Amino acid sequence: MFHKTQGIVLSVTKYNDRFSIAQVFTSDFGRTAYMLPISKSKKPKINPALFFPLSVIDMEVEHFPLRQIHRLKDVQRQFPLYSINVNVIKLSIAFFLSEFLTKVLQETNENKVVFCFIKDSIITLEEKDRGLANFHLAFMFNLAQFLGIAPNLDDYNKDSLFDLMNGEYTFEKRTHNHYLNLQQSNFLNVFKKINFNNMHLYKLSQGDRNVLINFMLDYYRMHVYDFTEIKSLEVLRELY
Repeated sequence: MFHKTQGIVLSVTKYNDRFSIAQVFTSDFGRTAYMLPISKSKKPKINPALFFPLSVIDMEVEHFPLRQIHRLKDVQRQFPLYSINVNVIKLSIAFFLSEFLTKVLQETNENKVVFCFIKDSIITLEEKDRGLANFHLAFMFNLAQFLGIAPNLDDYNKDSLFDLMNGEYTFEKRTHNHYLNLQQSNFLNVFKKINFNNMHLYKLSQGDRNVLINFMLDYYRMHVYDFTEIKSLEVLRELY
């Protein structure tokens, strides 16, 4: 049965001599795997170049609920990623986020809401020229709200510690060691207001930014099943 949907490309891996497997987050079916034909033709029916990480595409697909890998009938690009493709900083962010999303986007009941947030974020990355050093931090922090795993930051107190495992502020340590220290916990209360419009106002050192991303990844690892190491993170660390 054929359906029309929108998709955001996450990754492409070679399957055999005839096909690659494209992981795509769709607005209607969530994260889905598709057979992407490998063609040597100058004008292939489905252009593999459309499957660049974070590309937003219009798709007509054959989709069956119990099938693990689905088929593509037609694919068109919604808009080009000119700036992302030529800007090394944006490119590194795109590769990091595509790998991050591949691990985070498993199953969700709010596909369209999550899809719209990610699509709008990609448009922002394409258009923004300042504050990019904090883009991935703002993205990861705000995505948690759309995935339903946002921490509870309402009970902040200047003398409290943030518990990463339980996602809340507390005055006493429990039986684990996953806490931010007092300074980091206090900064989180300020950082919770970050978004794409004000991210350039957060002046962070490379060390502070790396500490933040470590704790954010730890938080996701504790709240998302089978969240493994992100290989592209080291490239991002070198740039920032």
